[in-house]
Amino acid sequence: MEQHSSHFQPLYPTDLTIQQKMTIIAQEIYGAKDVKFSSSALKQIAEIEKLGLDKKPICVAKTQYSFSDNPSLLGSPSGFTIHVQEVKISNGAGFIVILTGDIMTMPGLPKRPAYEGMDITENGEIIGLS
Repeated sequence: MEQHSSHFQPLYPTDLTIQQKMTIIAQEIYGAKDVKFSSSALKQIAEIEKLGLDKKPICVAKTQYSFSDNPSLLGSPSGFTIHVQEVKISNGAGFIVILTGDIMTMPGLPKRPAYEGMDITENGEIIGLS
């Protein structure tokens, strides 16, 4: 069996602060200039730190249309600011989840979800399921 060595290195050490880890991700992966944290996100971070859960890796939830948190900045913009609205712990998965912009955390929905075309007529017939 042939063996290959791996040169994998994490992007950041997990002992950094949540803000430091998010800034590294935003700048190194997404091409952002800056990261702004809402006051509620900062309070959530303080609570996570108080619980001793702040050394977990970061998982970012953002728009699928862009590397930014702005769905109108399509593709791979640069020099933008990412806005962190909420910070949660997904303890079972072992992540700190950063929610940016106006994001829904249910993955895989298209711009126009199928339920918008579904209805029930006055005769009780269900339409729009195809």
